[in-house]
Amino acid sequence: MTRDLLQPTDRVDYVPITRREPLPLPDGARIVVWPCVNVEHWVIDEPMPRTVVNPPGGIAKSVPDIPNWAWHEYGQRVGFWRIKRIFDDFGVAGSLVMNASVCDAYPQIVDACMEAGWDTLGHGYVQKALPAVPDQREMIHRVYDRIKRHTGKPPRGWLSPALAETHDTVDWLHEAGFEYVADWVLDDQPVDLRTKHGVMVSLPYTQELNDVAMILIQGHRAAEYADRAIDQFEQLLSESAEATRLMCFTLHPYIMGVAHRAKHVRRIFEHVANRMDVKIWTGAQILDWYLGLRGRRRA
Repeated sequence: MTRDLLQPTDRVDYVPITRREPLPLPDGARIVVWPCVNVEHWVIDEPMPRTVVNPPGGIAKSVPDIPNWAWHEYGQRVGFWRIKRIFDDFGVAGSLVMNASVCDAYPQIVDACMEAGWDTLGHGYVQKALPAVPDQREMIHRVYDRIKRHTGKPPRGWLSPALAETHDTVDWLHEAGFEYVADWVLDDQPVDLRTKHGVMVSLPYTQELNDVAMILIQGHRAAEYADRAIDQFEQLLSESAEATRLMCFTLHPYIMGVAHRAKHVRRIFEHVANRMDVKIWTGAQILDWYLGLRGRRRA
């Protein structure tokens, strides 16, 4: 019988990383790097999820908001393809974190990622925080079905827009068929979350190596993105002598995909790629490795 899950802390046990069973990686590797690219669909007849310029004086909000919509749209038309070329140059696949409506608005992006061996994470239907969605459960099922229909593969992972959940989100995610969630940014290893429908895996996404936080909110220069990623990698690599570590970094094409920032994405791959002690994996590969170690079988 599943006990009542009254608080988020009821879903996850506190186990210090210094007191866990080993999570060995194949081929003697010590650290996993997980690159994510977030492709979103901003609906033009609604207020924009984020802005780079304020509305004109005397106007509280502007719909349609052409300047901010176009700022984001550049990422899909140009920025994504600039980032994708860097991934291809290093022969690595990433995780496509996508609104399900991207299948309709930008199908070429989805198809290119599938051809290159990427995996997918559901990221809402359009870019809207889950607490603002009237029927969240229905939307989660719709996301799962739409991505599966377009790609021919069920999306195994989920990241909520702005990482925002309600109390029942992970229950509905597991019910719909999602196997891992990335909202719970609280560890350097996968952890188990209890849901009403069984155990769901939490993979460690990132706030610290997230270009939205670093560039738009904190106002750092683009070089800080690569500098911080390299510093974090070196620290985690040193700690991985005791326990395997995972490092996620996440990119939005309208931010790190612009011309003056993209070279710093390349700097990260120059530092972490083609090393014997590193695996650059998709979320699905991380999940399969973790489930294999735990002896679980997919439902």
